[in-house]
Amino acid sequence: MSDPLVLIPARMSATRLPGKPLAEIAGEPMIVHVWRRALESGIGPVVVAADAPEILDAVRVAGGRAVATRPDHASGSDRIWEAVEMVDPEGRHDLIVNVQGDLPTIDPGIIAACIAPLADPEVDIATLAVVITRDEERTASSVVKLVGSEVATGRLRALYFTRATAPWGDGPLLHHIGLYAYRRRSLQRFVTLPPSPLEQREKLEQLRALEAGMRIDATIVDTVPLGVDTPDDLERARAILSGRTLR
Repeated sequence: MSDPLVLIPARMSATRLPGKPLAEIAGEPMIVHVWRRALESGIGPVVVAADAPEILDAVRVAGGRAVATRPDHASGSDRIWEAVEMVDPEGRHDLIVNVQGDLPTIDPGIIAACIAPLADPEVDIATLAVVITRDEERTASSVVKLVGSEVATGRLRALYFTRATAPWGDGPLLHHIGLYAYRRRSLQRFVTLPPSPLEQREKLEQLRALEAGMRIDATIVDTVPLGVDTPDDLERARAILSGRTLR
């Protein structure tokens, strides 16, 4: 784990909240808040990979680095691989961290925690999970559950990801957080793989990696970062970052 590079994919065409990377939160665009949180993690240089000049301009005005990527990528993983090849054609960075561009309140500490499983050379991809404490999340299809086997204290090897309530029986359920750290060669392999049957059925891209025999390990952390997908989410983020209390 010698030289991580943090990439933040961002696009303007979100269905439920169009233009959300530029949504104003506490006086700055959302994408700038995410960039700042990623910088504060202290794990490596941070670059925003975006499909629109307005996003690039917002990041550069704040003092950050941003690169233009194609608008037609099927996923954030494809977008960050294009950015990797532009930013680091020499291959100096051996770990690539993908921080979603709609997490303006994310704790920088959990970004840093994500890369820990890659100290094990058998691990291809690292991610995060949180123990579910709210009953409604146990059955919500919008909450992705990680099913895994403990390999060390606070770390699991992922066996499956699902929108269903799993595993069955007594015991904790885990809410998967969609933040990933890849070995560079693993990301390169992943983006060349075709969509897999379980990926298409569950609408979960990470299943493509598992079906291809790649190993994903997860660090267990304490909090789920707020993902901004709706106007209500945006108002919550504004309240958090401005110190207000929602009624």
